[in-house]
Amino acid sequence: MDIEETIYKYALTNAVEHGNKCQTGSVIGMVMSKHPEMRKDPKTVSQLAGKLSAKVNGLSPEEQQSELEKYGGLEEHKRTQEKPKGLPELENAEKGKVTLRFAPNPSGPLHIGHARAALLNMLYQKKYDGKLILRIEDTDPKRVEPDAYTAIPEDVEWLGIKPDEVYIQSDRLEIYYEYARKAIEIGAAYMCTCDAGEFKKLKDNCQPCPCRSHTIEENMELWDKFEDMEEGEAVLRVKTDIKHKNPAIRDWVAMRIVDQEHPRLGNKYRIYPMMNFSVTVDDHLMGMTHVLRGKDHLANSEKQSYLYKHFGWKIPEFIHYGRLKMDDVLLSTSKAREGIANGKYTGWDDPRLGTIRAIARRGIKKEALYELIEEIGTKQADATISWKKIYGLNRKIIEENTNRYFFIPNPVKVDVKDLPEDKQSMSVTRELHYNKPEKGLRNLNFNGSAYIPKDDYEKALDKKPLRLMDLINIDVTSSDVTYDSESLEEAQSKHASIIQWVPVEDSIKAKVVMPDNTIVDGFIEKDSSDVKVDDIVQLERFGFARVDEVEDDEITFYYTHN
Repeated sequence: MDIEETIYKYALTNAVEHGNKCQTGSVIGMVMSKHPEMRKDPKTVSQLAGKLSAKVNGLSPEEQQSELEKYGGLEEHKRTQEKPKGLPELENAEKGKVTLRFAPNPSGPLHIGHARAALLNMLYQKKYDGKLILRIEDTDPKRVEPDAYTAIPEDVEWLGIKPDEVYIQSDRLEIYYEYARKAIEIGAAYMCTCDAGEFKKLKDNCQPCPCRSHTIEENMELWDKFEDMEEGEAVLRVKTDIKHKNPAIRDWVAMRIVDQEHPRLGNKYRIYPMMNFSVTVDDHLMGMTHVLRGKDHLANSEKQSYLYKHFGWKIPEFIHYGRLKMDDVLLSTSKAREGIANGKYTGWDDPRLGTIRAIARRGIKKEALYELIEEIGTKQADATISWKKIYGLNRKIIEENTNRYFFIPNPVKVDVKDLPEDKQSMSVTRELHYNKPEKGLRNLNFNGSAYIPKDDYEKALDKKPLRLMDLINIDVTSSDVTYDSESLEEAQSKHASIIQWVPVEDSIKAKVVMPDNTIVDGFIEKDSSDVKVDDIVQLERFGFARVDEVEDDEITFYYTHN
């Protein structure tokens, strides 16, 4: 199809989609968007769009439709407009030959930001039938928290990730030492004893420090003495372009002394690799083909490329994605830890936190996170996600299989007076799920007394009648509650509120922990006593909730969402 036919097709499409009136500007936009090669000659595109739009506008609606069908019709155009689903393809990836890794720092449990990296790798592992490695990067003793060694694998398991191999970098220090020596031997690295401030001045002026010209023998001699030096006395540097436009990339540090006890190693070692060195060595030795990481690692990818080239190793495909932000939730591990220590938060599963365990405790399903992360994908633009988005995805998953129960928040006990004899003992039967009769029924047995929500009670004091759902009408005054013999239709004509209730005799205490960690106390119908920990239920007109604890006389829920 030549340029004129292409523009004519888009002019016809625009007309059929917009009341048989073609807009020249819209046609130009469609052509430029779908055919970038045509941007080189905008004058021709503009002239042809004007000419062909006029031609299309001179056709009758029937003629426009007939002409468009010659080019495949409107449905073909719509298919080309549909946003492709699923993750984009990886560059240079073959089925069965892709190796990826999720490599968290053990500073604490995982949060939803970590979940993006973890799940992207898992989803690509499945897409390409590849290998996924879990590697805990703990070569900075100052940033390691002992509880993370347990928490991270637990969180990974909850996410449904099954790594093919698991490594802890602190087990591999001798390997890093071996490659540090090799880097010195091939002239790729040198021992630098310059004052840090002096080195920075030289580096910022694109000047090498005196140590850069050391012979291999001089560097090896300093390396052998390294362990006995003071912290900060020397570092091992990787040679890069000393005139690189980014000063951070110029001769970066590979090894340094850290005088701090390591949670796993104690004081056995003092020399620790910097992240860029240990990661490059491990990614090569572990056969990494693709590295998914945030765009804040762009400079690190370039730093690591120098080491790959020094050793003659193949550089993996680096894929950098944008930052992930979340509205109204704390993702900082250090701030969360501080808050737990000072009592602001109850623990890592406090509902106010964005940790995986907090999300799980509330009843968010991992499948909702899968869909969310797949939708965000690997685009470099920053993404902001909201609870509303997560709730919508989660609701689709849990709604079809969730039992319903009446829950009365902030309850008021009412004893209904003037009940006719046939209303003094009644039984109401309701489905556990409106769309799944096979789930069975639940029963509420009424004997004159019930708990109703305080809000509804107080509103009824303004002379509004109430309808206890599927039961009776009542009138509420400041002194008592009486039976109202009006029919449902009559009550509705007076705008009666239809409210939930639970029998006083057949109810169980319940409390719901809300997202802000406040607690709503109330009662739930007795038939809910069959629920088990981790069940998700719908508290009708209140919201979905996860069962957190079941005792003989009380059930504790964590509020999920409405």
